[in-house]
This record gives sequence, structure tokens and C-alpha cells, in this order.
Amino acid sequence: MRSGNVERKTLETGISAEWCLDGSGSCEINTGIGFFDHMLTLLAKHSFSDLVMHAVGDLDVDSHHTVEDCGIVLGQALKEAVGNKAGIHRYGNCFLPMDEALVQVCLDFSGRPYLVFDADIPKVQLGIYDAEMTEEFFRALAMQAGLTLHIRVLYGKNTHHIIEAIFKGFARALAEAVAFDSRVHGVMSSKGTL
Repeated sequence: MRSGNVERKTLETGISAEWCLDGSGSCEINTGIGFFDHMLTLLAKHSFSDLVMHAVGDLDVDSHHTVEDCGIVLGQALKEAVGNKAGIHRYGNCFLPMDEALVQVCLDFSGRPYLVFDADIPKVQLGIYDAEMTEEFFRALAMQAGLTLHIRVLYGKNTHHIIEAIFKGFARALAEAVAFDSRVHGVMSSKGTL
């Protein structure tokens, strides 16, 4: 079972996460941010991975530190879980519709962290979740996991639908990328390393 277990404590947040890539989509999540908990639940479910995450943060300020630090911790857990990347597809891609919204997510376990976030998300709050934190979450996750990650919102009107499509699209692309393929000997790279 490929899993990563990370704890991180700062003066602003205290976060623990266990991410098992070879799961069934079960989760136990409590960040204190209802909408964000919903998105992380979808991430676990649609990536067929098991996720336990608990966070305590300075939500009296806003959701920024908690969401970004969760991205850091999840990125570190993902990097640990995927290990040396032997035998996996490496790449993942998903077009994900959510009612009127359509999103594309492409990723590569390249070891070269990079984020392209091509999305015009309104700066609104969903509960106490700041919608603009979606980009910050995925930036933190990609940087820590060593992912090249491209997220593109083709269209959409409802902010909830757009963000939900992003999380589900990431989950499906992740599931494809970390899947084992018997044709892959070592890592999927002509260099022999990732």
C-alpha cells in the first residue's frame, strides 16, 4: 500500500494527513472549513484513494493559512506515497464536466514542480472558504509533490461547480497517473529517473 503520513505545525496551523493511494475512496476530513472538507472528500472519492486529514488553523483571520498549509501537507504526503514512481503511468489527464462548467486537468509526476492555473474564478466566499484559495491550494500541493500541473477552466458560471470540477478533475487525473502499468519497467522516462 502506497501511503504518505505527514504532520506540520506552525504558529498559524497544525495539520496532519495520511494519504493512501491504493484505497477505495474513504476519508475522514476536518479542516474547520466546510466547503473545503467537501472538496477534499471529493478528491479522495474520485481518486480511489483513502485520505485522513485534520487541521486546526487561524480561521478567525481567514481561510488562507489553513487551505494553503493543507496543500503543503498533502503535497508532501503525495510525494511520500508515490515513492520512486517505478511502474506508474506518470501522466494523467481529465476533462471533467460539472453541470454548466467544464474543466481540464493535466499532470505529470516529473519532479519539476510547476503550476499553470488558467481560470477566472470570482473572488467570492463559499461558506468561509475563499474561492481564490483554490489556486493557492493547488500551487502548494504541486510544489511539494514535484508535480507539473495544468488546470484550465474552459467555461462555467457557478463558482461551486467550477471549483468542484477542478477537484474532481485533479482526482481523476491523479488516479490515472499513479496507476501501475506492467509495460513500465522502472520509471516512465528515457533518462531512467524522475
